[in-house]
Amino acid sequence: MPMTATTVLTARALLLDMDGTLVNSDAVVERIWRRWADRHGLDGDEVMKVAHGRQGYASMAVLLPHRPMEQNHADNARMLAEETADTDGVVEIPGAGAFLASLAGVPHALVTSADVALSTARMGAAGLPLPEVRVTAESVGASKPDPEGFLKGAAELGVAPADCLVFEDSGAGIAAGRSAGMRVVGVGPRARVHGPDVWVPDLTGVAVDVADGGGVRVRVW
Repeated sequence: MPMTATTVLTARALLLDMDGTLVNSDAVVERIWRRWADRHGLDGDEVMKVAHGRQGYASMAVLLPHRPMEQNHADNARMLAEETADTDGVVEIPGAGAFLASLAGVPHALVTSADVALSTARMGAAGLPLPEVRVTAESVGASKPDPEGFLKGAAELGVAPADCLVFEDSGAGIAAGRSAGMRVVGVGPRARVHGPDVWVPDLTGVAVDVADGGGVRVRVW
């Protein structure tokens, strides 16, 4: 449910998804995945219900369960190149720039299903700085909703999973955070239906500061 009053969460580190959480890339994702759906005779609306949050090959495995995985990986590589080259309409989620600026001195990491090239292109197109610690598609062997990416982010920061707070927009990402034993702040309309621990429409309703003892205090409203 949306917060009707300020809710305060404490953590020791923040793990941030990119697409739909920091960056609004929906225009590009829709263009490319609907073209893919047309090529494979699939309903575009049904494809879009699956595509958000996962690596491309994992979405394809759900949508075309009988296709060999090597074809999914090859298709995914082509689509990543298309997505990296197409930044038309990519903008920051409202409040993302201020939110990232507030994380100076706060342990945090980007945990994204995008690869290095795509995450660099989209964060740059949105005018956002890349966090120093990044877990990208190259860093993991399994896509969200597997928790591997978030667990790797926690390990990179040297923080126990239970002390991490995840920011996510997709069902797959929220499931991954929960499977990692973390609390989840849902961001945006997609997140709301997946029952995150708390929900905000965008990042203008989030404030972060360092708590006593070196922890992190996150206020959402």
